[in-house]
Amino acid sequence: MVSLTTPVCDFGWKAIDFDLPGTDGRNWALSEAMGPNGLLVMFICNHCPYVKAIRPRLVHDLAELKAKHGIHAIAIMSNDPAEYAEDSFDNMKNVADEFGFSFPYALDESQEVAKSYGAVCTPDFFGFNRNFELQYRGRFDESRKETAPEGVRRDLFEAMKEIAATQRGPAEQVPSMGCSIKWKQA
Repeated sequence: MVSLTTPVCDFGWKAIDFDLPGTDGRNWALSEAMGPNGLLVMFICNHCPYVKAIRPRLVHDLAELKAKHGIHAIAIMSNDPAEYAEDSFDNMKNVADEFGFSFPYALDESQEVAKSYGAVCTPDFFGFNRNFELQYRGRFDESRKETAPEGVRRDLFEAMKEIAATQRGPAEQVPSMGCSIKWKQA
Protein backbone atom coordinates (compact mmCIF):
# COMPACT_ATOMS: atom_id res chain seq x y z
CA MET A 1 0.00 0.00 0.00
CA VAL A 2 1.37 3.38 -1.01
CA SER A 3 0.45 6.41 1.13
CA LEU A 4 0.18 9.73 -0.66
CA THR A 5 -0.75 13.30 0.24
CA THR A 6 -2.94 15.60 -1.83
CA PRO A 7 -1.72 18.76 -3.57
CA VAL A 8 -2.60 22.20 -2.20
CA CYS A 9 -5.97 23.70 -3.03
CA ASP A 10 -6.22 25.35 -6.44
CA PHE A 11 -8.73 28.01 -5.35
CA GLY A 12 -11.37 28.72 -7.99
CA TRP A 13 -10.71 25.59 -10.10
CA LYS A 14 -14.06 24.62 -11.63
CA ALA A 15 -15.60 21.24 -10.89
CA ILE A 16 -15.82 18.88 -13.85
CA ASP A 17 -19.16 17.27 -14.62
CA PHE A 18 -19.72 13.52 -14.45
CA ASP A 19 -22.43 10.93 -14.94
CA LEU A 20 -21.89 7.99 -12.60
CA PRO A 21 -24.04 5.10 -11.37
CA GLY A 22 -24.82 5.28 -7.67
CA THR A 23 -25.46 2.50 -5.20
CA ASP A 24 -28.99 3.93 -4.85
CA GLY A 25 -29.87 2.74 -8.38
CA ARG A 26 -29.69 6.09 -10.16
CA ASN A 27 -27.03 7.99 -12.06
CA TRP A 28 -25.54 11.14 -10.57
CA ALA A 29 -24.33 14.29 -12.31
CA LEU A 30 -22.45 17.14 -10.67
CA SER A 31 -25.42 19.54 -10.73
CA GLU A 32 -27.73 16.92 -9.17
CA ALA A 33 -25.34 16.39 -6.27
CA MET A 34 -24.85 20.14 -5.55
CA GLY A 35 -26.37 21.57 -2.39
CA PRO A 36 -27.69 25.13 -1.95
CA ASN A 37 -24.39 26.26 -0.37
CA GLY A 38 -21.83 23.91 -1.87
CA LEU A 39 -20.71 20.37 -2.58
CA LEU A 40 -18.09 18.01 -1.26
CA VAL A 41 -16.81 15.60 -3.93
CA MET A 42 -14.79 12.88 -2.24
CA PHE A 43 -12.87 9.96 -3.59
CA ILE A 44 -13.12 7.04 -1.16
CA CYS A 45 -13.21 3.25 -1.25
CA ASN A 46 -14.16 0.37 1.00
CA HIS A 47 -10.81 -1.29 1.71
CA CYS A 48 -8.55 1.67 2.60
CA PRO A 49 -7.61 1.87 6.30
CA TYR A 50 -7.49 5.70 6.08
CA VAL A 51 -11.13 5.74 4.95
CA LYS A 52 -12.18 3.10 7.48
CA ALA A 53 -10.63 5.19 10.27
CA ILE A 54 -12.89 8.18 9.52
CA ARG A 55 -16.02 6.57 8.05
CA PRO A 56 -18.37 6.86 11.10
CA ARG A 57 -17.34 10.48 11.77
CA LEU A 58 -17.52 11.31 8.06
CA VAL A 59 -21.09 10.02 7.82
CA HIS A 60 -22.05 12.03 10.93
CA ASP A 61 -20.37 15.26 9.77
CA LEU A 62 -21.83 15.08 6.26
CA ALA A 63 -25.35 14.56 7.61
CA GLU A 64 -24.90 17.66 9.79
CA LEU A 65 -23.43 19.72 6.93
CA LYS A 66 -26.41 18.79 4.75
CA ALA A 67 -29.11 19.42 7.38
CA LYS A 68 -27.73 22.59 8.95
CA HIS A 69 -25.49 24.21 6.35
CA GLY A 70 -26.80 23.28 2.89
CA ILE A 71 -23.63 21.42 1.90
CA HIS A 72 -24.28 18.20 0.00
CA ALA A 73 -21.75 15.48 -0.78
CA ILE A 74 -21.04 12.70 -3.23
CA ALA A 75 -18.59 9.86 -2.69
CA ILE A 76 -16.87 8.38 -5.74
CA MET A 77 -15.07 5.05 -5.82
CA SER A 78 -12.44 4.92 -8.57
CA ASN A 79 -10.29 1.93 -7.60
CA ASP A 80 -10.02 -1.09 -9.87
CA PRO A 81 -12.38 -3.62 -8.24
CA ALA A 82 -10.88 -6.42 -10.33
CA GLU A 83 -7.78 -6.08 -8.12
CA TYR A 84 -9.61 -5.12 -4.90
CA ALA A 85 -12.78 -7.21 -4.53
CA GLU A 86 -13.73 -5.33 -1.36
CA ASP A 87 -14.30 -2.28 -3.61
CA SER A 88 -16.82 -4.02 -5.91
CA PHE A 89 -20.12 -2.29 -6.67
CA ASP A 90 -22.04 -4.84 -4.58
CA ASN A 91 -19.72 -4.19 -1.64
CA MET A 92 -20.13 -0.43 -2.18
CA LYS A 93 -23.89 -0.96 -1.74
CA ASN A 94 -23.27 -2.97 1.43
CA VAL A 95 -21.04 -0.27 2.95
CA ALA A 96 -23.46 2.54 2.04
CA ASP A 97 -26.28 0.60 3.73
CA GLU A 98 -24.25 -0.50 6.76
CA PHE A 99 -23.02 3.01 7.55
CA GLY A 100 -26.20 4.84 6.52
CA PHE A 101 -24.69 7.08 3.86
CA SER A 102 -26.89 10.20 3.48
CA PHE A 103 -25.05 10.98 0.25
CA PRO A 104 -24.67 9.19 -3.09
CA TYR A 105 -21.88 6.62 -3.43
CA ALA A 106 -20.99 6.33 -7.11
CA LEU A 107 -18.73 4.10 -9.18
CA ASP A 108 -16.12 5.64 -11.51
CA GLU A 109 -15.51 2.41 -13.42
CA SER A 110 -13.50 4.07 -16.22
CA GLN A 111 -11.47 6.06 -13.66
CA GLU A 112 -11.88 9.11 -15.91
CA VAL A 113 -13.53 11.22 -13.19
CA ALA A 114 -10.66 10.60 -10.76
CA LYS A 115 -8.17 11.48 -13.50
CA SER A 116 -10.03 14.65 -14.49
CA TYR A 117 -10.10 15.81 -10.85
CA GLY A 118 -6.46 14.89 -10.28
CA ALA A 119 -7.46 12.62 -7.37
CA VAL A 120 -4.46 10.83 -5.94
CA CYS A 121 -5.58 8.94 -2.84
CA THR A 122 -8.44 7.73 -0.69
CA PRO A 123 -9.73 9.80 0.91
CA ASP A 124 -9.28 12.82 -1.37
CA PHE A 125 -11.67 15.71 -0.64
CA PHE A 126 -12.71 18.49 -3.03
CA GLY A 127 -14.89 21.17 -1.40
CA PHE A 128 -16.74 23.44 -3.83
CA ASN A 129 -18.83 26.55 -3.28
CA ARG A 130 -22.25 26.92 -4.92
CA ASN A 131 -20.54 28.26 -8.08
CA PHE A 132 -18.64 24.96 -8.48
CA GLU A 133 -15.35 26.68 -7.54
CA LEU A 134 -12.83 24.67 -5.51
CA GLN A 135 -12.35 26.09 -2.01
CA TYR A 136 -11.01 23.12 -0.02
CA ARG A 137 -8.56 20.30 -0.74
CA GLY A 138 -7.50 19.12 2.67
CA ARG A 139 -7.79 16.42 5.28
CA PHE A 140 -10.78 15.22 7.24
CA ASP A 141 -9.00 15.59 10.60
CA GLU A 142 -5.81 14.29 12.26
CA SER A 143 -6.80 10.66 11.64
CA ARG A 144 -4.45 8.48 9.65
CA LYS A 145 -4.83 4.69 9.62
CA GLU A 146 -6.23 4.99 13.13
CA THR A 147 -9.07 7.25 14.21
CA ALA A 148 -7.86 10.45 15.85
CA PRO A 149 -8.92 11.02 19.46
CA GLU A 150 -12.24 12.71 20.21
CA GLY A 151 -12.04 16.49 20.33
CA VAL A 152 -9.51 17.05 17.53
CA ARG A 153 -10.14 19.87 15.07
CA ARG A 154 -12.72 18.84 12.45
CA ASP A 155 -10.79 20.31 9.50
CA LEU A 156 -13.18 19.25 6.74
CA PHE A 157 -16.32 20.08 8.71
CA GLU A 158 -15.07 23.54 9.69
CA ALA A 159 -13.89 24.30 6.14
CA MET A 160 -17.22 23.30 4.60
CA LYS A 161 -19.12 25.34 7.22
CA GLU A 162 -16.98 28.34 6.23
CA ILE A 163 -17.71 27.72 2.55
CA ALA A 164 -21.44 27.51 3.32
CA ALA A 165 -21.34 30.83 5.16
CA THR A 166 -18.90 32.83 2.98
CA GLN A 167 -18.45 30.82 -0.25
CA ARG A 168 -14.69 30.90 0.48
CA GLY A 169 -12.53 28.19 2.01
CA PRO A 170 -9.83 28.65 4.65
CA ALA A 171 -6.46 29.95 3.46
CA GLU A 172 -4.59 27.39 5.58
CA GLN A 173 -5.32 23.75 4.71
CA VAL A 174 -3.56 20.54 5.73
CA PRO A 175 -3.36 18.00 2.87
CA SER A 176 -5.29 14.76 3.08
CA MET A 177 -3.31 11.53 3.31
CA GLY A 178 -4.40 8.09 2.19
CA CYS A 179 -3.84 5.03 0.04
CA SER A 180 -3.01 5.60 -3.59
CA ILE A 181 -5.87 5.16 -6.04
CA LYS A 182 -5.60 1.69 -7.54
CA TRP A 183 -5.33 2.42 -11.26
CA LYS A 184 -6.17 -0.18 -13.86
CA GLN A 185 -3.25 -1.69 -15.74
CA ALA A 186 -3.08 -0.50 -19.36
